[in-house]
Amino acid sequence: MSSDYSEKLDVLKSLEEVHPELWWLDTDPLEPDWHPGLIGDIEADLCIVGAGYTGLWTALIAKERDPSRSVVIVEAQETGAGASGRNGGFCSASLTHGFVNGMARFPKEMAAIERLGQENLNAIEATIRKYKIDCGWERTGELRVATEHWQMDHMVEEALERNRLGDHVEVLNEEQIQSRVASPTYKGAIFDHDGTAMVDPARLVWGLERACIKLGVKIYENSKVLSITDSGDEIIARSPYGSVRAKKITLATNVAPSLIRSARKYVIPVYDYVMVTEPLSRKQRAAIGWKNREGISDAGNQFHYYRLTADGSILWGGYDAIYRFRGKIAQEFDFNADSYATLAEHFFTTFPQLRGLKFTHAWGGAIDTCSRFSPFWGTAHKGKVGYVLGFTGLGVGATRFGAQAMLDLIDGLDTEATRLKMVRRKPFPFPPEPLRYPIIKFTQWSIKRADENGGKRNLWLKLLDSLGLGFDS
Repeated sequence: MSSDYSEKLDVLKSLEEVHPELWWLDTDPLEPDWHPGLIGDIEADLCIVGAGYTGLWTALIAKERDPSRSVVIVEAQETGAGASGRNGGFCSASLTHGFVNGMARFPKEMAAIERLGQENLNAIEATIRKYKIDCGWERTGELRVATEHWQMDHMVEEALERNRLGDHVEVLNEEQIQSRVASPTYKGAIFDHDGTAMVDPARLVWGLERACIKLGVKIYENSKVLSITDSGDEIIARSPYGSVRAKKITLATNVAPSLIRSARKYVIPVYDYVMVTEPLSRKQRAAIGWKNREGISDAGNQFHYYRLTADGSILWGGYDAIYRFRGKIAQEFDFNADSYATLAEHFFTTFPQLRGLKFTHAWGGAIDTCSRFSPFWGTAHKGKVGYVLGFTGLGVGATRFGAQAMLDLIDGLDTEATRLKMVRRKPFPFPPEPLRYPIIKFTQWSIKRADENGGKRNLWLKLLDSLGLGFDS
């Protein structure tokens, strides 16, 4: 038996006990009671479509601004059923899917955007304290590690620019990063001390849900909104068994096809996959260090993200971002054996000292991705309908800012947020099928090649860069 075959078999054995279910739900029975469906016709000042982070933050902020405002949320499944309850629990201050991406698209606004992002993260922490939300909030910061020497040059430049604009990030050399977390793949890192918190995403959903209910928000589950109709002074949202007649409607629908058809061309669903190990033993923990429990991501264009859970397991995800022809979404895509095998191989390359560790849970889900990798906003029906989409996997924190700016827009407020080009401008739309699929696949192939060739981008990626479409993740 060859050593390569034996090594591959050892990696696959780490998956033999894996369960295709969410770790957050399997280990936590604290989900609130279900809500009834929408039956009959009701009225409200504000109707919110979608009960994930965006919808819940919209409801909470709306009620805090005006307690007399009647607010209802209508959800197609159950609260937090989508990306909000399925993510890795990285709550980042970044509103632009990382500083480099934001700087490439909004260079004149980045100082303000970075400040607003930090204020937003602080406001999330304040909300968690105010409503006593038990969600495992840890302000650990984040390490972004270089696994190739060429990545360090870019990271040093990034740190200098970020600190010039008011951030506080530290460049770590190989010895310094190894003293924090031991991996033979690490060449250095950027440490963002206060820009990221770790959180239990399901408990955060449930805590926001309880806070909304406490303020008088009505939530209806298993009531998919099929259409919205402009009746003049009001907007009507119709579900199979009822309707909501509201003064304003906000759409927090993530990857589901938008009820505003003109917004659909800006968003595609890509599938991301996550796994969780069994809890590490003391010996295994000592072998890798990681005493300060920082969130970690690597600096490749195709990157991994990973963190320690409350019980000392490791959550490990990312790398693959799978788009299917015509943007098909189906429950069967939530489990992907090939992606798990790839992730397991990469895990033991990063931490070879953990060979023999088993994975216990594996799942996936669709992310609402747009061509600029950060949220965009819009209004329709003469400002009575607002929407925000395109968080591209970094929405745990950014959804609160997205909800706040969306409320500003439909309430006609002139705020610092609504004056940003980031809020006022749309991303470049994706081409229609059948062109979309091969273009996305070729772009992903080009990104992979860039990672394998010292970050050198081919002519296709350079063309996208010149058009302001710099795909880099």
